[in-house]
Amino acid sequence: MKDENISLPEHPERINRTLKYKGSILEIYSDTMKLPDGRTEEFDFIKHKGAAAVIPVMEDGRILMVKQFRNALDRYTLELPAGALDSPNEPTHDCAYRELEEETGYYASKENVTFLLSMYSTVAFCNEKIDIYVAKNLIKTQQHLDDDEYIDVYAYTLEELFEMILNKEIVDGKTIAGLMTYAMKIAKPQD
Repeated sequence: MKDENISLPEHPERINRTLKYKGSILEIYSDTMKLPDGRTEEFDFIKHKGAAAVIPVMEDGRILMVKQFRNALDRYTLELPAGALDSPNEPTHDCAYRELEEETGYYASKENVTFLLSMYSTVAFCNEKIDIYVAKNLIKTQQHLDDDEYIDVYAYTLEELFEMILNKEIVDGKTIAGLMTYAMKIAKPQD
């Protein structure tokens, strides 16, 4: 409920954006922001072209997960299969479909890959949007990893995955959001 006696400050206004670095999947900017009180501050901004992830569900209900080394954390992580869009205009459904087979070695026809949710990974300084899908009726093929990818694939029950989340073995945000949403939809299906 909004209190009519409280005035909210105006939002900050961007007055300049300077590109500091351009990589293959992201660009780093320094934004000069005018604050509601008139002061200016520099904000970091990371522009990402977007990504997709997929929850691959096997016939027995177990979920395929990928284990790979993540340089930013200097450790291996257990995650949902995912990848960056090839271009900002690529449909995320196509990316999820592609990453499923590339990373896990399992295929699903496009009608068996359905949208689950959209999430933003780090809203304080990055616009990376990840669309998460669910893939069912999986068919075993083979992995098609990129030259710099070394990925192992494992299958777990939801209960095992939740235990790993609580034990801080799974720390990846898209994975946690995807699994929690998937579990909620299973427990309370939507029409």
